[in-house]
Amino acid sequence: MALRSICRSLRKNKSILPMCNPCSHLHSHSTSFGFKEVREDEKSRMVGNVFTSVASSYDLMNDLMSGGLHRLWKERLISKLNPFPGIKHLDVAGGTGDVAFRILENINNVGSRAMRDNRDDSIPEETQIYVCDINPHMLNVGKKRAQERGLGEDKSLIWVEGDAEALKFEDNSMDGYTIAFGIRNVTHIEKALAEANRVLKRGGRFLCLELSHVELPVLKELYDYYSFSVIPSLGELVAGDRESYQYLVESIRRFPPQDKFAKMIAEAGFQKVEYENLVGGVVAIHSGLKL
Repeated sequence: MALRSICRSLRKNKSILPMCNPCSHLHSHSTSFGFKEVREDEKSRMVGNVFTSVASSYDLMNDLMSGGLHRLWKERLISKLNPFPGIKHLDVAGGTGDVAFRILENINNVGSRAMRDNRDDSIPEETQIYVCDINPHMLNVGKKRAQERGLGEDKSLIWVEGDAEALKFEDNSMDGYTIAFGIRNVTHIEKALAEANRVLKRGGRFLCLELSHVELPVLKELYDYYSFSVIPSLGELVAGDRESYQYLVESIRRFPPQDKFAKMIAEAGFQKVEYENLVGGVVAIHSGLKL
């Protein structure tokens, strides 16, 4: 209030301060883009440019960077989700469909086993897996991959262009929420977590797979060398884009450590928050329940 009063007083003398707007100070915060500090309103555009650039080679680079381990990490994520026929699930930042396809395959396997065992003669509710991504280029890659897998007409897969910080879904509408290798790219992590909590039903599970922090000294040294020396070079060689992969490496280092991120999840309203480190903390799976 004091700042507004000062500005109103100064506006009376236009020669001193013709354009005083206290609100402009409130909206000029900076945030991280890798190791750089940028304005908040610039980050989403810059991240968008990164993923537009890498969309076509995204899955290939994931295989090369992780030695194929990202497939096992995602399988572990799905096992924690334990999806079921009739689930209404939201996969955020999942434009290429990699997680969504695995969820659908798991559900189809569960449904087939149930039919073979004749354990349930009732007709299950329609499975709905929403693939939400802010980048249309990533979604296009996912839709193309769905066509290649024979899933182009599968009504269980619903592709949505949307922002993790302002989801276009109703309160208490989802049974599950996953985000894999995406939350570190949002401008306000706390807003994305609050939105995840909002859209989940009571009893719904939040799961986040993210590159994290290695604590073991020897492994950390090797990981740092690989991250900063090898990954950007791979990006330049395979995707013709060193800068985007330099950002991706830097964004991992700026992401909160496991304990701090777990605290943020709890502060967003989730209960029974826990995490599992994989490969010594190179990757962590955080989870929480909305109760």
